[in-house]
Amino acid sequence: MDSLTQIVLGAAVGEAVLGKKVGNKAILYGAIAGTIPDLDVFASYFTDTVSALAMHRGFTHSIIFSVLFAPIFGWFVSRYEKYKDFKGWSWLFFWAMITHPILDAHTTWGTQLFWPLDIRLAFKTIFVLDPLYTLPFLICVILVMFQKRTSKKRRLYNNIGLTVSTTYLALTFLLKSIAFSKFENALQFESITYQQLDTRPSPLNTILWNANVETKDSYLLGTYSFFDTKNISFETYPKNHQLLGKLINNEKVKRMIAISEGWYTINQVEDKLYYNDLRFGLMSLEPNSQDFVFKYLIDVEASSNVNFIEQEKTQTDGKQLMRSLWERIKGN
Repeated sequence: MDSLTQIVLGAAVGEAVLGKKVGNKAILYGAIAGTIPDLDVFASYFTDTVSALAMHRGFTHSIIFSVLFAPIFGWFVSRYEKYKDFKGWSWLFFWAMITHPILDAHTTWGTQLFWPLDIRLAFKTIFVLDPLYTLPFLICVILVMFQKRTSKKRRLYNNIGLTVSTTYLALTFLLKSIAFSKFENALQFESITYQQLDTRPSPLNTILWNANVETKDSYLLGTYSFFDTKNISFETYPKNHQLLGKLINNEKVKRMIAISEGWYTINQVEDKLYYNDLRFGLMSLEPNSQDFVFKYLIDVEASSNVNFIEQEKTQTDGKQLMRSLWERIKGN
């Protein structure tokens, strides 16, 4: 999830663990702990794109990381804070850090919660930024901050925030199940034989859902809004995996395919090859668009070293997508 959401979640968890004993300092340290797992983003400054993607939401988002580092942070804070309970601070850091990857596991990218096992947990029920999850939660945390440490209202507001956010998160599983059934029925209605069906919410909401459908030679992309009145339609994108040629045996290419879980297409523009990660959809809702959210130029150097160069997106692209999404959410 986005940084603000993780800060709010960490703050609420910190309050739940130590708020009654240390007041707003529990919120402060909980917020800090809630952002620690995302420090893995700095890997992108020191390594290549594929390695950075492989590390993202890896070790720092694992149970092992929380178990190992919570006592370290707990000991450090207990050394200079007036409240000297090492165990209490350790529990605060553990719960604030472990809830971070648990929440991330509900997104499309997922998380390697069970690292070092090569398992990426991704329920794909919520977008990385969802105002319906974050804003009520944020309001409750702010209300908590203005209550006395021993106030019953303080615990009440915090419990409301945790309950509402958790209930919404649980509701997303039901919404995903309904959307999945709608896509299944649409494929059956059109007599489409497929190998896999993958669904996820579109940006900023859980009303409009996207589907990736794998067939033998192509992928079908479709959208469904709970306000739709017409049948679901799908657009076809040829896999074009054969365009990779001998590159299919390159280790970086193999890792990239594994990272995208096999959901990718290749398209060629003049003499350049582009790798499109289908898991995060398109930047445009226009028919037959090739403007994928995660699109990489496959750069082959003279030494045969392969680099993946992410194609930049502009603010204009983002604004246009938001306008298109709003219109699509209202139904077809």
